[in-house]
Amino acid sequence: MKRDCCLGIDTSCYTTSVACVANQGIVFSERTMLSVRFGERGLRQSEGLFQHTKQLAPLIEHLFDRVDRNRIAAVAVSTKPIDSEESYMPVFLAGTTVARSIAAALGVPLIETTHQTGHFRAAMVDHESLIGTSFYGFHISGGTTDLIRIDSTKNGPYRMERIGTSTDLHAGQFVDRIGVALGLPFPAGKHLEALAASATRKDVKIGSAVQGLNCSFSGAEACAMRILGSVQKEELAYGIYDCLARTFAKMLQQATLQYGSRPTLVCGGVASSSLLRSLLQSRYSGELLFGRAELSADNAVGVAYYGLDRSAAWNL
Repeated sequence: MKRDCCLGIDTSCYTTSVACVANQGIVFSERTMLSVRFGERGLRQSEGLFQHTKQLAPLIEHLFDRVDRNRIAAVAVSTKPIDSEESYMPVFLAGTTVARSIAAALGVPLIETTHQTGHFRAAMVDHESLIGTSFYGFHISGGTTDLIRIDSTKNGPYRMERIGTSTDLHAGQFVDRIGVALGLPFPAGKHLEALAASATRKDVKIGSAVQGLNCSFSGAEACAMRILGSVQKEELAYGIYDCLARTFAKMLQQATLQYGSRPTLVCGGVASSSLLRSLLQSRYSGELLFGRAELSADNAVGVAYYGLDRSAAWNL
């Protein structure tokens, strides 16, 4: 049997994910969210690592129930959040340990990458024409608000230079803190967006703080908390997404001025919001590309595709 698949594993802060892809498309993809107590705004790394360890085994078992192990040409795994020497989170040890064990047992290569690269590669599933080109990448999530210049190659790895970021809270943290304050479950994104979609008034303005290519959300959070009880929940929720869209549009406009016009590939859990996508498109005139909503949140599909790209480079 031809070895034509790559198995991918990603253990981010709040999602345990396993996937398998081939040139023909996604063969298998399953993920399980970590459990966060109602009213809390996250997990300690030790608790996250424990939950990943428990959840990986059944996901791997499901994969091998559906995919012949003789098809696996390589195993890919995200070992850290971003491509930086100081980047580290213990939760990624769960996926790395399992991936190394599977690769050794199957006698196939282990391909290491980052959680962020996995996000961008997942978003490129419907935008394969970007492979081998230069573009902007905007990674918007609970742990990242990064604007990046990306030079991609056909078989990876990519050259990635961060040119803008948040100097305090990330976009997802901003969303989650306001959402939890409104009594919504964590993570709050889809619940806050549902509230925003039902807003009849859309005139709540929360200040957007952008300096050069960097943004800040601590002031926006303070403003939202001050008006929390004086406006309708739906109006405040819409104001949060309006603030996000204005912030990101300003950052992209500044990038265009400094580095020139390029397509922008937007990914990450916060970027799965259809409301945010619509508001951002109305405020920024440049070319915006979005991954599938179901592949924008944390998942192992992009990690697996990255591994498949690298396998092709090695003629596996």
